[in-house]
Amino acid sequence: MFLRFLEIIFFFYFATHIPITLFIDLQALVPEHVYPQALKDVLRWYAADFKDPMVLDPPFWFKSFIFCEALVQLPFFPVAAYAFMKGNCRWIRTPAIVYATHVATSLIPILAHILFHDFPVAPHPGPQTSKERLTLVSVYAPYLVIPIMLLLTMLFSTAYSTSPPGGKASSRAKKLK
Repeated sequence: MFLRFLEIIFFFYFATHIPITLFIDLQALVPEHVYPQALKDVLRWYAADFKDPMVLDPPFWFKSFIFCEALVQLPFFPVAAYAFMKGNCRWIRTPAIVYATHVATSLIPILAHILFHDFPVAPHPGPQTSKERLTLVSVYAPYLVIPIMLLLTMLFSTAYSTSPPGGKASSRAKKLK
């Protein structure tokens, strides 16, 4: 029952990540004229309200993460959403481990940048107060917490284990010993 609850969380995480990536995140890489004004306004609203200058004027290292998101993660999102909507798809284990490790690792420098970087005051002020920094961290935190939950689920859940029930080695594994 708890595993199914986690799978639903993972499904919503991946399903909602598709439009976020396409309509918001990729604005950092795609020419401005590609996006309608309404989506550009959403990005500016978000950047102003949450004091996130990285989305309007992304540093090169941040763009590299978005490039990985577009090239590697975006094609995986619908596959993962399908697997977790269906439930108990063992074949998703290895790709989910790779995805979760990659994303959790990439979030560490992003969160460190938010917490410890001295942002310019103008023209794109970043978070300056502790409250502003923690608010912005709270926006990015689910992209660390959920991949860690996913990683732990894939590593330790017997439903996603590649070992046969009872922990007995397969006949092929016995032959290799």
